[in-house]
Amino acid sequence: MGKPTGFLEFTRELPAKRPVEERVHDFKEFVHRYESDKLNRQAARCMDCGIPFCHQGCPLGNIIPEFNDAVYRENWAEAYEILSATNNFPEFTGRICPAPCESACVLGINQPPITIEEIEKHIIEVAFDKGLVKPFKSITRTGKSVAVVGSGPAGLAAAAQLNYAGHSVTVFERDDEPGGLLRYGIPDFKLEKWVVERRINLMIEEGIVFKCNAEVGVNVSIHDLLRTFNAIVLAGGSTIPRDLNIPGRELNGVAFAMDFLTQQNRRVSNKQVDRELLAGGKDVVVIGGGDTGSDCVGTSNRQGANSVTQFELLPKPPASRTDFMPWPSFPMVLKTTSSHEEGADRKWATATKAFLGDENGNLRALNIVDLEWKLSPDGRPAQFVEIAGSEREIPCQLALLAMGFVHPQHKGLINDMGVEVDERGNVKATEKSYQTNIQKVFSAGDMRRGQSLVVWAINEGRECAEKVDQYLKV
Repeated sequence: MGKPTGFLEFTRELPAKRPVEERVHDFKEFVHRYESDKLNRQAARCMDCGIPFCHQGCPLGNIIPEFNDAVYRENWAEAYEILSATNNFPEFTGRICPAPCESACVLGINQPPITIEEIEKHIIEVAFDKGLVKPFKSITRTGKSVAVVGSGPAGLAAAAQLNYAGHSVTVFERDDEPGGLLRYGIPDFKLEKWVVERRINLMIEEGIVFKCNAEVGVNVSIHDLLRTFNAIVLAGGSTIPRDLNIPGRELNGVAFAMDFLTQQNRRVSNKQVDRELLAGGKDVVVIGGGDTGSDCVGTSNRQGANSVTQFELLPKPPASRTDFMPWPSFPMVLKTTSSHEEGADRKWATATKAFLGDENGNLRALNIVDLEWKLSPDGRPAQFVEIAGSEREIPCQLALLAMGFVHPQHKGLINDMGVEVDERGNVKATEKSYQTNIQKVFSAGDMRRGQSLVVWAINEGRECAEKVDQYLKV
């Protein structure tokens, strides 16, 4: 490596952030860039380890030690070439990935791991600044055409790879602009939309066609797609949210988290919204402890909520690895996000028993109860009972359900096309071929594997594209 003793000389240091009291008043990104000397020192911490487990930790297999070395040497062209060989969209993963690569970092055994995610973001942003990112146009066309349904991270990755292979690619997106989850699911304070638009514009320059307001099975004929294209990739994501069917679910003020987040993203982009979901002046409860719930916390604070509380059904995770979370596995430890830093009352092992309303049908409170969990032999929460005497009411005028997604939408595309689904309700397509029961139809991303990370969706899109390319060459 560029500096073999760097991991002994420097410790982990993250870039500065805008102060909480400033950033909660807007929806702009708030993480600053490293100064050049700090970036150099962070890259220098990467060890010349015999087996770089970070490769295994990253779903994309990013060649991390090599691009760290290039960053240390300030060879940005080489760093960008190494990174872009495995990752189509490092500007996305560098901002919103939970960085499983860092959990697998060898240095992380007894020191803070390398700041891989931040270094990745800096590589791509410096590459854009220096004009190193250019549309790839020297493509020999195969004469074959592919339709990609869905323009989230899986669909975009599949489209990019298939285009590089020389096929003509058309992406169908049911929303008014491409990007899927990246555009309408992730708040701007984590991923500003100019970042998404910059990549989409580059893909258009490379020859990919995007058709928006085009919902296959509704205003785009399935039969036309099957007849017109040599192959079809279904990458529509997992879009049916998990519901909480308890008394009072019908009250005004109970909403799905993604409806709330999508609405705010549209506001930031100066677009119209249908039904107003606003947290301003309200006691907000976010039901669900994952990243989507955290995004609701950050958005509610920015909208001026009176209070924000986040519930998690499971018990509070440990602060560090346990015997059941050995390195280099991804540890299920306590995670404090930037949104939590901005203010939230977090409650674990708490269940909601009922939504309580006023005489006008508006939500006014929640009926909740504390839980006691029994653990399995491997330390995982296995069974819970309600704690007697802990049932109580708390004030709430906006409850956001952030409990994940169960499967893709079946009505329309999937049902009408006749694509088979598995026991979980996802499109049935094996990892070996990504092919459905219809020979020319493939599937990738959350629509196939179930709700997952953006980095896994990109991996799925890339892998699926390879299988489609092989199919089209026969």
